Amino acid sequence: MLTTTPTLHERVLAWYDEHARDLPWRRPGTAAWGVVVSEFMLQQTRVDRVLPAYVLWLERWPTPAELAAAAPGDAVRQWGRLGYPRRALRLHAAAAVMVERHGGEVPSSYADLRALPGIGDYTAAAIASFAFGGRHVVLDTNVRRVLGRLVGGEALPPPAVTRAERERAEALAPPDPLGPRWAVATMELGALVCTSRAPRCERCPVLDACAWQRAGAPPYDGPARPRQRYPGTDREVRGRLLAVLRDAVGPVTPAALAAVWPIDDQRERAFASLVADGLVPALTSAQPDPAPSNQRMPDSSGETVRQQ
Repeated sequence: MLTTTPTLHERVLAWYDEHARDLPWRRPGTAAWGVVVSEFMLQQTRVDRVLPAYVLWLERWPTPAELAAAAPGDAVRQWGRLGYPRRALRLHAAAAVMVERHGGEVPSSYADLRALPGIGDYTAAAIASFAFGGRHVVLDTNVRRVLGRLVGGEALPPPAVTRAERERAEALAPPDPLGPRWAVATMELGALVCTSRAPRCERCPVLDACAWQRAGAPPYDGPARPRQRYPGTDREVRGRLLAVLRDAVGPVTPAALAAVWPIDDQRERAFASLVADGLVPALTSAQPDPAPSNQRMPDSSGETVRQQ
């Protein structure tokens, strides 16, 4: 079958060579730290929103040691409105561990990466693959969707990664040194062509091999997939309260917080969750360290699903 021969790899990799987006973390010579920063930022956030924040972050903290030396609150402020700001604290904590245990360098092994704060299975595999050329199964949502349709005939992958998906991905991975390129190529194919909604199948380099298409492109019939909402949710309240705390240059009064969200119980619940996440202590423990004068935080809001 095409799906188990080098022809599959050749087609997808040739498509990637022609159609891949020019993203800074993919460019030759990108330091491992740049890959780490990109992977943290791309969790739950679109590429177009990550790009300006990524550039500003590395201008300010081009190495793990420089971030580790900064206050956690500065990391949260620099994170701005990318959403899910706990990622900023975890990235700061990961940088501190790199300094303490790895001489200020990003570790290259999956095991050492997996032990860092904020890094799970996917992120460790992605960094080990993209930064160091390791052969790892890299399963983000896009890759899972591509392989699920191509081989499994499934419209969408299950809510959580399964053992069968891992075995499928491992069986399809090409030999070294093509593993990292294959991982990023299938990721890009899922982001640009084999999308969740309205896939552009006519542009797919392996359309004739797609089990989902051969089956007539049946709709997803698995468990209901939760739809993300933002307006009126605690996530929106957290974002508004955090913006007040992040931008403040002195003590924040209860009235200032009430001005951005008047519903008392929801505001108090959201504020308590910010405290529990360590975001309020990080932002109120010290005054902000001014960013370089040539930096301006991206003007965007909300939190979205990761795409690459």
